[in-house]
Parts: sequence; structure tokens; C-alpha cells
Amino acid sequence: MRVKSSVTSRRRKKRLLKLSKGFWGKRKNILRRARETLLRALSYSYRDRKQKKRDFRSLWIVRINAAVRPYGLSYSTFMGALKKAGVELNRKVLADMAVRNPEAFRAVVDTAKAHLN
Repeated sequence: MRVKSSVTSRRRKKRLLKLSKGFWGKRKNILRRARETLLRALSYSYRDRKQKKRDFRSLWIVRINAAVRPYGLSYSTFMGALKKAGVELNRKVLADMAVRNPEAFRAVVDTAKAHLN
């Protein structure tokens, strides 16, 4: 007896077209175009999940640097002084503190300045 694979292939096509919902033009309903676009989209999303982490870290560094400049410090000297002082705040928290809570950030800067050299 011959085995027909219509159920399997229909399920596979349906899953692929469901994932390609929201694409533009033929990319959302023509199987070959949808597959091509979906493969590219999935590879971009995988790549950009890594890129997002790098982007945020560099944003935090820029914000911290901008916040410590008025106190006569650079980013690298500030971070080195914090390490010497034993302050274990990460860059995300420091950048957020610099933007939302300048008084607390000033206290952290004073702690860092006390441990310079």
C-alpha cells in the first residue's frame, strides 16, 4: 500500500506560513518566498539577540562616562576606583542611577574619588 504524506506536508507548510505572518507581499503566502524570508529573519533574530547585549553595554558605558565627566573623572578611572573601593555595582545599575538618581550617583562618585591612587 502506498503511503500518502499529505497530512505531514500540509502541517509543515501551515507551520511555515504561520511563522511568516506579517511579512510583505508574496513573502507571506508563497511557500518558497516565505521559507527564504523566514530563514533570513530567524538568522537575523539570532544574531541580533547577541548584538543587543553589546549595544546596551556600550550605551551604559557612554552614559556613565557622560555622568562622571562633570566630577573631573573619566570612565576608566572611575571604574578602576570603584573596583579598588570594592563597590560591586554593574554598569546597568550605575547608568540608571546616573540618569534617575543623581544624588545617589554623586555618593558613589565620592566613594570612588576617595579611593583614587
